[in-house]
Amino acid sequence: MTGLGDTRQHSVTSTLLERPFHVFVRLPESYGETEERLYPTVYLLDGGITFPLLGAYYHYLWLADDVPDAILVGISYGGRTHEEGNFRGTDFTAPSAEREHYGGAARFQEVLRREILPFVEGEYRSDTERRVIFGQSLGGQFALFTAQTDPTLFWGHIASNPALHRNLPFFLATGTELSPAGGGVFVSSASDDDPRFKVPAEGWIEAWTAREVRPWDLEVIRPEGENHFSAAPEAFRRGMLWLFDVASE
Repeated sequence: MTGLGDTRQHSVTSTLLERPFHVFVRLPESYGETEERLYPTVYLLDGGITFPLLGAYYHYLWLADDVPDAILVGISYGGRTHEEGNFRGTDFTAPSAEREHYGGAARFQEVLRREILPFVEGEYRSDTERRVIFGQSLGGQFALFTAQTDPTLFWGHIASNPALHRNLPFFLATGTELSPAGGGVFVSSASDDDPRFKVPAEGWIEAWTAREVRPWDLEVIRPEGENHFSAAPEAFRRGMLWLFDVASE
């Protein structure tokens, strides 16, 4: 598994939620060359899937000079279902009248702010000014949630096929009063995404692209021929290219 490079695994138990998170860390090839350099850090939600997928893909992108030297961090529950301890349906979501278990995003944001980010930045040479969060589907919902509620917690936000089908009104109303804070939001809405996800995502895109003032720069792509699950690698690549080329200027 040479594509994953220098990879570390940690268990971080949240005192706020009273449950553990698996935290996977991939260090860049140049990490051992100096003890002073700080690195942009990309936090991958649903890390049990996205970390092995995008961690290996990152190596190819790095060889092509598409991405900078960066630390990748996968945040995982260690299970695929709620019964196995996967709480993504709560942690990644804003409230919804349709789902009682929705609405834990604000608490999960505090877990990141007070527990997971300080742990990573205490253990590794992570640049606190260049944090990026990547999320797919409900993870994409959380990427937008944190962009719209605390746009300075992360410098870059990549939302791949954000699933806003049960609480779109929250995302149309929240954050509209915020002043420009810098950084960027990159949204990928695949051409062949399931309509139940694509229609509300396009509603968000239409509303936010129409705003004259936004807290962050905004870029939207619609990858052709991609579906809800296949689009994540392209969203990651295009999002990283945009963030570190355009939004960083």
